[in-house]
Amino acid sequence: MTLLTAVFAAVITTVVWYKNAPDNKYSEGVLCLMFWGASLMWLVDAVFEYVGVGAEFFTPTPEDMLNDLYLGLSVVALGLVIWIVILLIKDPKGVIKAVLFKNKK
Repeated sequence: MTLLTAVFAAVITTVVWYKNAPDNKYSEGVLCLMFWGASLMWLVDAVFEYVGVGAEFFTPTPEDMLNDLYLGLSVVALGLVIWIVILLIKDPKGVIKAVLFKNKK
């Protein structure tokens, strides 16, 4: 479930990035790379778990699936938070800069 969650997030952000590729105003590429990196990490984890556990990897219990879903959603949420921090630091529309200078006057 963690792999699927990360792959879905990666695919969605890749489509958004590709749609807005010439601009890259909001750094969608960074978000895209984070989610593809997480997908690769979960893929390697799945391969090693399959090698270690065997066929039980394909028959998880509902509790394990729910825990993996929560973990996957947590990873997606953390990636989004990191992207928002990058976006706020970059401030492509100058909103934060305008607010900071307005308060100083």
